Amino acid sequence: MEPFSCDTFVALPPATVDNRIIFGKNSDRLCDEVQEVVYFPPAVHDNLGERLKCTYIEIDQVSETYAVVLSRPAWLWGAEMGANEHGVCIGNEAVRGREEVCDEEALLGMDLV
Repeated sequence: MEPFSCDTFVALPPATVDNRIIFGKNSDRLCDEVQEVVYFPPAVHDNLGERLKCTYIEIDQVSETYAVVLSRPAWLWGAEMGANEHGVCIGNEAVRGREEVCDEEALLGMDLV
């Protein structure tokens, strides 16, 4: 049976010791799918017009990026969850909608993480 569960939680002060923020997420991936943790340092991108290859499409590269730690499937450009150098955390969740799936290739929710 394939997994069907993505859960994200956050604990905020004053419910945590030392007023820390705790963020967590599980991933609904198969048990044998490689999940990697990667670090990307902050960067300034001087190449105006440079294209960035995402999972299925290319987008324009921004001029500056913050440092991030991401957890992602090894085959994917995007990520399941991550945090940047400013303490902003995000987790991707599967959402089942009623709208028809578009036939055009586009950014995945995980590409936005």
